[in-house]
Amino acid sequence: MKPLSSIYGGIVATRNALYRRKLLSTRALRGPVISIGNLSAGGSGKTPFVMLLGELLKNRGVKFDVLSRGYGRKSQGVLLVDPAGLPQQFGDEPLLISRKLQVPVIVGEDRYQAGTFAETRFGPQMHLLDDGFQHRALARDFDIVLVTPQDATDRLLPAGRLREPLASLRRADAVVLTSGASPEPFPLEGKLVWRVRRGIIPQAIPPRPVVFCGIARPQNFVLQLRAANIEPVAEAFYRDHHAYTQKDVRELLELKHRSEAGGFVTTEKDAINLGPYLSALEPLSVIQVKMELADAANAVDTILRTIAERKGRIR
Repeated sequence: MKPLSSIYGGIVATRNALYRRKLLSTRALRGPVISIGNLSAGGSGKTPFVMLLGELLKNRGVKFDVLSRGYGRKSQGVLLVDPAGLPQQFGDEPLLISRKLQVPVIVGEDRYQAGTFAETRFGPQMHLLDDGFQHRALARDFDIVLVTPQDATDRLLPAGRLREPLASLRRADAVVLTSGASPEPFPLEGKLVWRVRRGIIPQAIPPRPVVFCGIARPQNFVLQLRAANIEPVAEAFYRDHHAYTQKDVRELLELKHRSEAGGFVTTEKDAINLGPYLSALEPLSVIQVKMELADAANAVDTILRTIAERKGRIR
């Protein structure tokens, strides 16, 4: 795998150099764009951060929409997410964001086209670009990158999970340290450095639960459960964005029976991907994870001030 990672790294470096030298073009929307991204292939908390930042902006009265690729969807083209829709139409994370924030969420392979669609429908308001750090074809006015402790020692794809080397953080305006990440391993000179904490919102949990999920880093979810004094008696992990089937549900029920468990716990994203099978796993507790940004008011002030300086007054 290491030779393949070297080849992949060369491709990434060449692509970034072409953008830096303006040999690959970048298109800009009329409204300001805040990109939220990461270095690794999932598991850094991008979606919770998009929802956190969205709530903070809503509290300031800032109107915005969210642009996303819609990873895992079966549809194509630019679509406005219907909160009552299916993950096969829009992707699980855009659906979750739409239901949580209750703002327009637009999915599209080409985020410039998605943004143009949004501006035609809703005007040139602010855009939150979900998973945007590597999508350099769309210009942004503020670049936020989340990093995890694992990123510090990880390798590039396919030997590891990194989509870009740590040096790429030099493009970021703000770096968000998640999951207790330390700043030392990362090139953060001249960068805003923010910290977030993640925790579980207290709720009723079945006794002796089975935990199951299809997310990038399932063990992080289990650690969060244990930190909240929730000790699963059994675990079942699936690939990220897993679309559950009747066979999966049957196997989960068999695992519950074998483990003498009192029910199930899972994530909000998995609840979306369960679709019509959700009720078959009752009692089921869908865990809500809360993310908190240290000194959030100052962070939002900095974002809005920087954007105003770079693009003009937000409408």
